[in-house]
Amino acid sequence: MSGSYEDSVGVEVSSDSFWEVGNYKRTVKRIDDGHRLCSDLMNCIHERARIEKTYAQQLTEWAKRWKQLVEKGPQYGTVEKAWHAVMSEAEKVSELHLDIKSALMNEDFEKIKNWQKEAFHKQMMGGFKETKEAEDGYRKAQKPWAKKLKEVEAAKKAYHAACKEEKLAISRETNSKADPALNPEQLKKLQDKVEKSKQDVLKTKEKYEKSLKDLDHVTPQYMENMEQVFEQCQQFEEKRLRFFREVLLEVQKHLDLSNDVSYKNIYRELEQNIKTADAIEDLRWFRANHGPGMSMNWPQFEDEEWSADFNRTLSRREKKKASDGVTLTGVNQTGDQALQHTKHSSHLSVPSNTVQSLQSSYNPFEDDDDTGSTVSEKEDNKIKNVSSSEKNQSYPTEWSDEESSNPFSSTDANGDTNPFDEDASPAMEVRVRALYDYEGQEHDELSFKAGDELTKTEDEDEQGWCKGRLDNGQIGLYPANYVEAIQ
Repeated sequence: MSGSYEDSVGVEVSSDSFWEVGNYKRTVKRIDDGHRLCSDLMNCIHERARIEKTYAQQLTEWAKRWKQLVEKGPQYGTVEKAWHAVMSEAEKVSELHLDIKSALMNEDFEKIKNWQKEAFHKQMMGGFKETKEAEDGYRKAQKPWAKKLKEVEAAKKAYHAACKEEKLAISRETNSKADPALNPEQLKKLQDKVEKSKQDVLKTKEKYEKSLKDLDHVTPQYMENMEQVFEQCQQFEEKRLRFFREVLLEVQKHLDLSNDVSYKNIYRELEQNIKTADAIEDLRWFRANHGPGMSMNWPQFEDEEWSADFNRTLSRREKKKASDGVTLTGVNQTGDQALQHTKHSSHLSVPSNTVQSLQSSYNPFEDDDDTGSTVSEKEDNKIKNVSSSEKNQSYPTEWSDEESSNPFSSTDANGDTNPFDEDASPAMEVRVRALYDYEGQEHDELSFKAGDELTKTEDEDEQGWCKGRLDNGQIGLYPANYVEAIQ
């Protein structure tokens, strides 16, 4: 429907003016552009809503992860509460951004979609009804004027051709007078040609002038009709522009959290929580719970006791009690060993620094729910097989028993076995996938990227760390909440 109609064929457009034949198509195209702009605005709002949703999810994940890290970390007291308030702020802001996403899609997006559907009506053959109506209106208004313009163009062309013929005839006549070879009859024909061309010029000029008068006569009506159709297009476009302004203002209100009372309250509450952090109060709490303010069972004189039952078992809780030395009461002895043992002492004392070294590398009393374990010669071997630096130390005389009577000289002790290991099956290995990137901070930590898979070899400890193995064979520690089990 946007093609030129027959009456305008052959008419040359001499300028970019709206009044030129066919130049009204720019205003008609604006209707189609309006429909496309509605779709563009919907896509713009949809992308912003997706960004708001993604940001809200990231805030929630960040708050959850750091809340766990802070809870398992060494921070304590009111500063810990203030730190937690930062994560609470993220969770509340996340909810507000989800509200923004909902408002953009459920209100603004749907409003534009419905207005577009009501303002633009598609036709069976393609295009929009509003575009066709504007096109037909302009064609009807321009047709009479374009017809007269076509006549003017034809008259002008004929007049210019006649003038050209006249000049050519006069030139030939002038040249023939200087040519003696021409007879009078030929000269007479040239003169007649000149007269005829002059008459043609007069006739075409008169016709040209008349067509211009006719065109001038219909021009006012043409302008009035074109103005009328143009105003109709303007009114349609005005509705779209005003609607866009209204929608964009609503979008601005939905996006502007600075005027949201709940948003202001979030940061007012965050400021209050942070200001309530009291360093003196935290130090007082730490002193009472982890410092000199703690209660203490100070050492008192106790009578020496020796249990006749060498095979009695010790509970895990009894083994965990700290002392300056470790008393081994479950050593089985026979024959001369028992006699030599009584010659020295009923208790074998191990220096506390040696015990601490053993406990730092391995804690045989790890599980509180175990009913107990018998201290056997294998335990003696473990004490004997301490680090090489400790082997070179000078021990008290209680350790100077002869090789044959030393309960810690069992031949099955070696550096490859741990006599304190419990008889339990190895931990089940589990395949896990990394949720986030992690760069190891220490030499015994693993580094991986989000999406990498590895094998968990030991479960999470009290500090929130797991032990695992990468596919390249590297073994190390990693944060437990950075991975998830592969189903």
